Amino acid sequence: MATGNVIIISILIAGLAAVIILLLALLRRPSAGSDSDANALADLRAQLAHLTAQSGELQKTVATQMHETEGRLGVRLEKSMRDQNDRTNQSLTGMAEKLAVISEANAHISALSGQVNTLQNILSNKQARGSFGEVQLENLVRDALPDSAYSFQHTLGNAKRVDCYIKLPNPPGAICIDSKFPLESYRGLTDSPDEAARERARRALESDVKKHITDIAERYIVPGETADSAIMFLPSESVYAEINLQLPRLVDESRKRRVYMAGPDNLMLILHTVRAILRDARMHEKAGLIQAEVDRMMQDVGRLDERVRKLATHFRQTEKDIDDIQISTRRITSRGGKITQIDVDDGAADDQMADDTRELPI
Repeated sequence: MATGNVIIISILIAGLAAVIILLLALLRRPSAGSDSDANALADLRAQLAHLTAQSGELQKTVATQMHETEGRLGVRLEKSMRDQNDRTNQSLTGMAEKLAVISEANAHISALSGQVNTLQNILSNKQARGSFGEVQLENLVRDALPDSAYSFQHTLGNAKRVDCYIKLPNPPGAICIDSKFPLESYRGLTDSPDEAARERARRALESDVKKHITDIAERYIVPGETADSAIMFLPSESVYAEINLQLPRLVDESRKRRVYMAGPDNLMLILHTVRAILRDARMHEKAGLIQAEVDRMMQDVGRLDERVRKLATHFRQTEKDIDDIQISTRRITSRGGKITQIDVDDGAADDQMADDTRELPI
């Protein structure tokens, strides 16, 4: 609409300019004194006045429309700026929240990096690495078994100290678990740049693990004190899997020596089996106690039955005695009745009494 108004105003201004130019041209002509020229000049002046009036009205209209247009543009501009400001604030708020999340994530990453560095420092030291494996072993055993079923750093009869001693009934007997962590050999195997270095690392790993197997078999399998087998705990599943995949002959050798390797997952399964065995042993023990109590109870029942039989015999004898007493009572009553019927002057009464006496049993 504003564009149409501008076009109309331009046309009117152009017409007004043409009329003014024409008027000036006429005014510059030499005066001939003719009436026609005077009339034409009057007409031009009237048209000029009319155009001037229209120009004034047009200017007012243009000013009004320009003012309204300026107001609408101001409102639109203000609304646009407000919306843009809101969107900017929302964007800045979202960016601040994301920056907070990123900052928190960086803090977690820094803490995790510190923990990784600490773990690397632990694993780089053999003594600390051994303690790490023992702690992991203790946590697994404590989670799976009751306190009475195990002991840590247990000293055997041969003066050897084992990391964990699982108390099981015979058979199979107590089982020893020792933690080993051949990390250097494993890293040499996984970080080998070529096949030759990998083969050397494989032989080194096999040698280290084989030595651990021999030590466990000689130290922690004690006839008469422990079971005829033991467990070598490997604290890393990756080390356990690498040994089983890369060194199958070593696995067969460990089984022949009755030293069974176990990672954390396998050890947890073994410990759950041990818990089931302990529960079954306790049930058998309690079943023996229950059987002994039942046997004693049956003996008491036998004695009670004997006493009941004796009491029944006494009851039967008492019943017989009561019957005899009743017979005697009836005899006494019968005789008393007959005595009251005796006629002293009648001799036949004596004979009748004698007959009655003979009829009654004693």
